[in-house]
Amino acid sequence: MNKLYIGNLSEHAAPSDLESIFKDNKIPAAGAFLVKTGYAFVDCPDESWALKAIEALSGKVELHGKLLEVEHSVPKRQRIRKLQIRNIPPHLQWEVLDSLLGQYGVVESCEQVNTDSETAVVNVTYSSKDQARHTEELPLKILAHNNFVGRLIGKEGRNLKKIEQDTDTKITISPLQELTLYNPERTITVKGSVETCAKAEEEIMKKIRESYENDIASMNLQAHLIPGLNLNALGLFPPTSGMPPPTSGPPAAMTPPYPQFEQSPDQATVHLFIPALSVGAIIGKQGQHIKQLSRFAGASIKIAPAEAPDAKVRMVIITGPPEAQFKAQGRIYGKIKEENFVSPKEEVKLEAHIRVPSFAAGRVIGKGGKTVNELQNLSSAEVVVPRDQTPDENDQVVVKITGHFYACQVAQRKIQEILTQVKQHQQQRALQSGPPQSRRK
Repeated sequence: MNKLYIGNLSEHAAPSDLESIFKDNKIPAAGAFLVKTGYAFVDCPDESWALKAIEALSGKVELHGKLLEVEHSVPKRQRIRKLQIRNIPPHLQWEVLDSLLGQYGVVESCEQVNTDSETAVVNVTYSSKDQARHTEELPLKILAHNNFVGRLIGKEGRNLKKIEQDTDTKITISPLQELTLYNPERTITVKGSVETCAKAEEEIMKKIRESYENDIASMNLQAHLIPGLNLNALGLFPPTSGMPPPTSGPPAAMTPPYPQFEQSPDQATVHLFIPALSVGAIIGKQGQHIKQLSRFAGASIKIAPAEAPDAKVRMVIITGPPEAQFKAQGRIYGKIKEENFVSPKEEVKLEAHIRVPSFAAGRVIGKGGKTVNELQNLSSAEVVVPRDQTPDENDQVVVKITGHFYACQVAQRKIQEILTQVKQHQQQRALQSGPPQSRRK
């Protein structure tokens, strides 16, 4: 195979232009250049010079503003059956190579080409054009953290379908059932030619990078509102993503004394309301996802029965200390985003209910609603203490918090701080008043 095909030529290309290119790259030609409209042919002295020409010129040299395409020229009857495989590692056994080639069809011949490089080159001829064409489709596999895959797929798979159409590839993603607590990555498999796979990889990584940067921006905007948190340690983001840590503390203008997680070991119960359609994703196959989530967060997580057959939301009951609440709620928010239960550009906003003693509700509201207004401005969450509530059997009332994840967390932490202050105040009053004294008769 000494004869070369030179494609993607400009209509202005002349034999002298090609002679100059070959001369500049020190590649000899064994005959004249036969130039046609848009392509040309030339003979090289031997197979090794033909390979050098392909490696030095194809896709690397321009002529009249167009990159040359240089490859072996083969007869038409063999063109669709014959392939050349390059860059074969020297340690690869020929039995293994034969086995790999045989997976695609019947190999009529497999000839090694002599080259100066360390890697091997072979010319392979299949018995039919379909078998040869099938080998041109190479699978490309990309590992991506599950946090980003939902946004890559898009609502009803639109993002993925568009990438497939634009790049002429077939893309599949490994199922959620293969995920575990210790393996949060999914495999994205792209099938197509080398060129189309490269284009698809570029589009996929662009989408994943966009999701990652959006998460970074959201974290940096809100993380300073919860001092002392190590978000990387909580496992809400990919551990190898190189994500910068959140700011170490709030600005001087925002220094409310938030309690650190380790200072609040008390158990708390939060009722988180999620879309009814997302319940299956939260539970997972045979309950595996919710069990893993419960172990990861160190919290009790239960889903309450639907209040009505057509209910649009379901209540998730989460019981655990503040850090466990943070982990569990963060993963639930993330799962709803990943599984596209909201539009790709929409932020997940959920409603959470916490119960507070009825005598402390006034402290949450503040005089003239001052405290609750400050809380809403600080956290960006909507906080409502419904009026005219009837306390439950434990003399508690409900506080409703609605917002994105960080907003809800800030609001919950602040309310817990208020309750701690109320409790401490009651204890101080009890100590000051002392034990009740018996009256003398």
